Amino acid sequence: MLAEFRKFIMRGNVIDLAVAVVIGAAFTAVVSSLINDIIMPVIGLLLGRIDFSGLSLAAGDAVVAYGKFLQAIVNFLVIGVVLFFVVRAVNRLQTRKAEVPSEPPAEERLLTEIRDLLKAKRAM
Repeated sequence: MLAEFRKFIMRGNVIDLAVAVVIGAAFTAVVSSLINDIIMPVIGLLLGRIDFSGLSLAAGDAVVAYGKFLQAIVNFLVIGVVLFFVVRAVNRLQTRKAEVPSEPPAEERLLTEIRDLLKAKRAM
């Protein structure tokens, strides 16, 4: 059983997933800081510090804190918009990088030469 567990853990997918989780956690900290420390203060200045988290409805002993839910939706939308623009910028940079013509790999050059030689041989 221990050998089977070791084989499972050493599979590439499990290690890749573990790395992705760790990087995801670090990226979450970066995105949270971007939103909380940079974006939300600017939005607060522009919109007059809107905060829905204090809104609630009391019904007997129960308190429905719908304001926290509304604030979570606003935060989600802001984070979504910011991440959209970040991913869009990264995709544009990758596209520009991919558009730069580079020299083909040696294997591709060799295959092209072989193809050209075969065409020339058939033409004779």
